[in-house]
Amino acid sequence: MAYRCFDVDIAEGVAHVRMNRPDELNTMVREFWTELPEIVDGISAAASARAIVLSSTGKHFCAGMDLGVFAGTPHADAEPGRRQAHTRSLVKVLQWTATCLEKARVPVLAAVQGGCIGGAVDLVTAADCRYASRDAFFVVQEISIGMTADIGTLQRLGRVVPEGVARELAFTGRRMSAERAYEVGLVQAVYDDHDALVKGALETAREIAERSPLAIWGTKVAMNYARDHGVDDALEQIATWQAGMFQPADLMESFTAKAEKRAPAYPDLLPEPTQL
Repeated sequence: MAYRCFDVDIAEGVAHVRMNRPDELNTMVREFWTELPEIVDGISAAASARAIVLSSTGKHFCAGMDLGVFAGTPHADAEPGRRQAHTRSLVKVLQWTATCLEKARVPVLAAVQGGCIGGAVDLVTAADCRYASRDAFFVVQEISIGMTADIGTLQRLGRVVPEGVARELAFTGRRMSAERAYEVGLVQAVYDDHDALVKGALETAREIAERSPLAIWGTKVAMNYARDHGVDDALEQIATWQAGMFQPADLMESFTAKAEKRAPAYPDLLPEPTQL
C-alpha cells in the first residue's frame, strides 16, 4: 500500500518504517496521524514482522505536528460541552498514534537523526528502544508555543529518564543533545552518522527477530505492566501470563538448536482475530 508519509519494507523478520517527507522535515500532517497507526497495528495484528524500526529521511527525524492539522474550527456552533467533549475525543485519537507503538505485540526501535521535536518526542518515548546519530537533538516544543504537551511525552518521558531531567526539558523547551540523551538513558547508543544509525538499529531489530516471538511479546507486556504497577502486582501479572502462554515448544527448540549447533526456528505469532 502507498502512503503519503511513510515507506514500509519487511525483510528478515524486521519491518522498516521510514518517514519519507524530508523536504517538509517529516512534519506530522493529517495523514501522518492515521497512517502510522494503520501500519503499526497492521504489522502487529498480522504478525508480519517480529520487530519494527521507525526511522526517517533527510536532515531531521521529525519537526513535530503540522499546525494545519487544526486548520478551521470543527463544530464551532455546537453546544460548548459537546464541542469540548469532541475535542477530548480528538486528543485520544492523536494519542493512539504514539500509544500504538507501545501496545504493538513486537518491539519498536526508533532511530533518530537531526531534530526530534514536539510530537516526535511523543513517538520516541512510546518506542521500546531509541538510538540516535551524533547530530540528533530532542525538544519538548509544546511549552515554547504556549501549550501543554498532550500526546504522551509528559506521561512517558519521566519513566525513561530521571524525573528532574524530564521536568526541566518539559518546563524550558531546551534542546537535549544526543550525547546528553545517552548520558540520561533516553537513547541506548549514539552513532556517528545517519547511515550507521539505521544500520545499527536494523541489526538490533534482526537480533530481536531471531528470538521466540511469543517470549518477546510476553517480555514486552510484562515490562510495560511492571513500569506502571508495583512489584507485587507485576509478579502476579507475569505468573498469570506464564500459566497460559508459557509452553515448552520454544524452550525445547532452543535446547535442540544449541545441541545441533544451528539457529533456532520459532513459529510466528498467530494473526490477531479480526472477526468470528
